Parts: sequence; structure tokens; C-alpha cells
Amino acid sequence: MGILLSIDLGTEGARVGAFTEDGRVLGTAHRPYGTRFPRPGWAEQDPRDWWAALTAASRELLDGQACRGAGAVVAIAASTTASTVAVLDGAGEPLRPAILWMDCRSGAESALTAELVDEHPILKWSGGSDASEWLVPKAMWLHTHEPDIYRSAARIVEAVDYVTFRLTGEWVGSQMNAVCKYNYDTLAGRFPDELYRALGVPDLTAKLPDRIVAVGGVAGALHPAAAADLGITGSPVVAVGGIDAHVSLLACGAELHGLVSLVSGTSSAIIAEVDEPTDTREIWGPYPRALHQDKWLVEGGQVASGSVLKWAGESIMGVARQDLPALIDEAAAVDPATHGLHALDYFMGNRTPYREPRLRGTVVGLSLGTTKAELYRAMVEAVACGTRSVVDSFERAGVSCERLVFSGGIERNTLWQQVTVDVLGRPAELVVGENLTLRACAVIAATAAGVTGSLDEGSALFAPTVRILEPDPARIALYQNTFGEYQRLTEIMAPFMRDSADALTARTVATADRVGS
Repeated sequence: MGILLSIDLGTEGARVGAFTEDGRVLGTAHRPYGTRFPRPGWAEQDPRDWWAALTAASRELLDGQACRGAGAVVAIAASTTASTVAVLDGAGEPLRPAILWMDCRSGAESALTAELVDEHPILKWSGGSDASEWLVPKAMWLHTHEPDIYRSAARIVEAVDYVTFRLTGEWVGSQMNAVCKYNYDTLAGRFPDELYRALGVPDLTAKLPDRIVAVGGVAGALHPAAAADLGITGSPVVAVGGIDAHVSLLACGAELHGLVSLVSGTSSAIIAEVDEPTDTREIWGPYPRALHQDKWLVEGGQVASGSVLKWAGESIMGVARQDLPALIDEAAAVDPATHGLHALDYFMGNRTPYREPRLRGTVVGLSLGTTKAELYRAMVEAVACGTRSVVDSFERAGVSCERLVFSGGIERNTLWQQVTVDVLGRPAELVVGENLTLRACAVIAATAAGVTGSLDEGSALFAPTVRILEPDPARIALYQNTFGEYQRLTEIMAPFMRDSADALTARTVATADRVGS
């Protein structure tokens, strides 16, 4: 027996997990890192912080008693946030901060991709356009606004590509990230050079990974320098991982029919696979061979969910993290029929179904008598309505949503759980005490090492523990009305938000130009 090492590079930090070859968790370790928000709608991180955090977490974990007696590390797999774009020189060193997934500066570039779908049908696999969060619009933004850095960049890659390079010394890309975030043609096995030319970045392919490999494939052996950093002896196999939320499908158990994985943390990602491609511009995809080679993957999501609740409780109200449970209890006691607040959760734009990076957060109905608990509850309700909006868009596209599985930070917030199923009006499963990305990476590592014969075999072996969340029948009708008001408020506020965001961008650019001159 040996250890399967899992790496989850998230928004707020790196988490590393160790599993036995039969799926038992040995432990996890976490290290945080920071995010900078240099302008409204911008978010950046330092890739060197990612590596420092994940190696420190690995050394702590492997030095623990449970791992010391479990044998050698036999395989490693990493998954990361998607659309977090690192800009690197030939040695893999950062030329500028990485542009985080939630960064929506490339809205104009995203809009340009939507104009090319007729000439470049591959865009139909992303629902007709690339989101402003994705790698290609961000590369276009760099080409226009930081041309010297763009020209100097040997690599413009996803965070998972950077981690794989640090682990192996090779530029191996995940087929999942490639098809989902930079329009790779998985059916033909090629980059869409003609699309990149049309978008003004004809040399982008040369800056992407050299080799694209399916999830669960082998990237290479662990590089000796990386092994020393991680606290590992030997040269275990490094598996190709992917997008943190998307691979979570592998950790929900073997039954995939009608499965929708809702990974709700800083953001919320809603993921499913279908047998036949969908035809909709509300959700993202369908991506062929992103995970299973005989399926099409679809995704939706909320750019901000848990981060909205963190903003409300910690940033605005000044509640210390250890005191949040008391605030949550107070908010749970608030009658949702009488607090009189209506809120929108679009703090960093909307991913699904509106595809609009210029939308922003809103609270309507504030009075001098509004309490912290009422405001917090209103923000929870807004986030839950955002989730309902995504699930409804899935069903309009013909995606079966029979089995909803929640995981992530939502597990630590009972109010968020209950309000979400009340707004959805249906039960859901909640993964108990698990980070699904780490468990999914263990499945991926086991497959690459030959411990299991396939990803599906590993999914059955590594199934998590869940409990059922039931909606409150007395609140379903009330929240049906709340959701209708959420949609109406969106319709009313959207034109103002777009105009306001455009005006702010123009003023910011003008100010930067004056300072630069």
C-alpha cells in the first residue's frame, strides 16, 4: 500500500490531502495566500505564493504520524481554480501577477468572441462565446493593454498547467482546461489557431502547454527538485488533473445519471455531464471529452457566492470568523417574510445565465432599523436565488437535474444549506466532512498509477459520505415569490449597472493614462 497525494489549489489557499489506495483519507493540510484587488473588477495573485503554500502543506501532512506509517507516495494529482491565468518567462517565472478567475477586466474581449461564432463553430462548444474570466479573453487583454509583457511571455497558461510544470518540469496541459477554457478541439486534437488569429493573438498556441493529456493520464514523473520541496522521496507518477469543481463529479459516487455537482465555496460551480450536446447560450459548454471521453460536460456558476457572505459578515459587519456561527444563528431566526430586503449577488458579474461581467451587487429596502442578521439573511437568500437561476437554466437546456450534490464551504453554513434547498424547492445531498476536489484527485492519481482500472472504478471505490437536505414545505411558496422578485430586480437594475460599469472603466482608464503620461 502507498499514498495518493491530492492537491487542491483554491482561491484562498492550497489544500493537500493524503489517501490510501483503497480510498481512506489519512489527513489534510492547508496554507493560505493572499489576493490583490488593484482596481474594481480586478483580482490578482502571485504564482510563487501557490507553490510555497502547497509545498508547505505537503511537508506538514507527510510528516504527520498517519502518513509516516502509510508507505511511499505512489501518485500525485492536482486540480486548481480554472481561468486563473499565469504569465511566465521561459523558466516558468512570473512576469506579472496571475490574473485570478474572478477578474472580469476582459469584458470587451469576451464580447468580441461572441461575434465570431458563425465563422468559428468551435465557439458553440462554449455556448457561443468565451467568458471574460477565461484564458483567451485575458490573453487578448494582455496583448492590447500590456503588449510588452505579452510579447515577452513564453507561457500564458492555466494555474493547473503551472502546477504540473512545477511538479514535472514539462508543459503538459489538462484536456479539461484546454477544451473548457481555451477552445481546444478535443475531437480533432488540435488548437484553434484560426480562431486565435481572428481574435488578434495568432501566436497564442506557442504560449500554451506543449502537450494536452486527458484527465487521469500521466504527465510524467515527479521532478527531483519538486520532490524535495514537497517532502517526498522517490519519483511517483504525476497525473493530469483539471478544474477543481469539474473533477468533483468523480467524487460523488458511481451513479452519474442525472447528477449535478454544486461546489459552493468562494464561488459556486454547477457541473454535469450529458450524453448528447446541448444547444443553449445560457450555460457554458457543451465541452466534448472534458472528463469522460464519451460525454459532454456542461457548466454554470456564480462568480461570487461564499465570498458575498464573507463580505457581508466579515468585511462590512466586522464579525470575526470565529464569531460567524452566532451571526448565522441570528439570521436563521429572522422571518424571511418580514425583513423587507431584496438583494442581488452579482458582486463580480454574472456567469450564468446572463453572461454579464458588468452586473454588480445590490441591496434594496434598507432602513435605519435594518439589523445585521436581516442583512446577512438577505445576502444568503440572494446567493440561493443565484443558484436557483443556474439550475433552472440547466433544465431549460434539457440537462437532467435529478440528483443534486452540494459540497464545499456551504457545509459549514447551515443557513446557506437550508435556504438553498428552500429556494430550489427540492432535496439535495450534502457531502459530509470532505473536500470533493481532494477526493476526486485521489481517484485521478489512482487511475494514473494503475491502482484502479478507470476513473469510474475509482469513483465507485472513493464514494463520499452524504446526508440529505430537505426543503421546508412552509417556505417553498414564499421563496418562489422571493425568486421572482430577484429576477425582476435583475431586469430593472441591469441597464443601470452596465452603464455604471462602462463609465467607471472609462474614468479609470483616463486616470491611468494621465498618470502614465
